[in-house]
Amino acid sequence: MTTQASLAALLERFFTQRLMQQRQASPHTISSYRDTFRQFLKFVQQRVHQPPSRLNFEEIDAPLIVAFLDDLEKHHGVSVRSRNLRLTALHSFFRYAAFEAPARSAQIQRVLAIPSKRFTRTLVQFLTRAEVDALLAAPDQRTWLGRRDHAFLLVAVQTGLRVSEMTGLTREDLVVGAGAHVHVIGKGRKERCTPIAKSTLAVMKAWLREPQRGGGHVLFPSAKGTRLTVHGVQYLLNKHRMTASTACPSLKHKRVTVHRLRHTMAMDLLQAGVDRSVIALWLGHESVETTQIYLEATLAMKEHALAKTTPPNGRAPRYHPGDQLLGFLNSL
Repeated sequence: MTTQASLAALLERFFTQRLMQQRQASPHTISSYRDTFRQFLKFVQQRVHQPPSRLNFEEIDAPLIVAFLDDLEKHHGVSVRSRNLRLTALHSFFRYAAFEAPARSAQIQRVLAIPSKRFTRTLVQFLTRAEVDALLAAPDQRTWLGRRDHAFLLVAVQTGLRVSEMTGLTREDLVVGAGAHVHVIGKGRKERCTPIAKSTLAVMKAWLREPQRGGGHVLFPSAKGTRLTVHGVQYLLNKHRMTASTACPSLKHKRVTVHRLRHTMAMDLLQAGVDRSVIALWLGHESVETTQIYLEATLAMKEHALAKTTPPNGRAPRYHPGDQLLGFLNSL
C-alpha cells in the first residue's frame, strides 16, 4: 500500500465493504465515522499540505493521529469522551487496514496502541417531574408545530428513545392497537418494542389524524415534511425549555436534550422499583452493567438507604438470627 491513491481507495472500501456490507452498521454509526474522518483529513491536509485524495497511507502514523486528538481537545473544545469516540473510529479503520495492508503492520500496531483517555465520570443528569410537566405544557398546541412538538416530547420522555431513534420513527413504527408500542431498530441494529401509556396513545392517535406533510411517512416530520435533523430537534428543545422556565425556573439553567429525557425515563423506572435488567431491555443497552450508572444518580434513593441504617451515635437494634433454611436458600 505505497501508492498515493492507496489511502483513498482503502478508506472507501472500509466504508462500503466493511461498515455497510459486512457489519451492516447503522446509519448513526456510519455518519459518526464519516464526521471523524472528515475532521481528520482536514487536519492532515493542513499539516502535510496535500489534498486528502493524494495522501499516502504511510503518512498516517501514530504521532499524526495523537496530534489530531490533542488538537480536538485544545482548539475545538471537544470533550474527552468525544475524543475517545474519534479514536474508536480511527482504530476501527486501522484494524481493517491490518488485513488489507499487512506490509504496514508495524505502523498499524503503533496506531492501535494509542490508548483511550481516562475521564471523570459525572453523575447522570435528569429532569424532575415538575420540570417534565412544564416542558410538556410549553408547546402551543393551537398550531400544527406545537402539537407535533408536544407529541414528540411526550414520546421521548415516556419511551426513552435515542435522538436518532426518535427522528427515524415512521408512522408504521407506531402500533396503536392492543399492546400499543413503538418499534425501533436501535444502536447495534438491535430491534426492540417499547410500550406506550394510554395517555400517550391518546395523544398519538390525535396526531395521526393531523394533515400529513411531505410523503406522510415520517412520524414527526419537519415543517417541509422531511425527517428532523439533530440540530432541528435541539432547536425545538431549547425553545420549549425557555418557555417552560417561566413556570419552572429550575429549567433556566439546565440543558435539555433527548438523551437527558432518556435518562429521566430510566430514573423514573428505577425509582419505581423496576429491575435493572428490565431497564436495560427498555433502553436497548448491550449490557446490564451500562444501566449501573443510574444507581449513582439519585440522592433520594441514597437517603432512603441511609434511613435504614443506624446513625453513629444511635442505638443498634438487637440482633435476631435469620431462619436457617432461608439462609441456605439465599446462599444458593
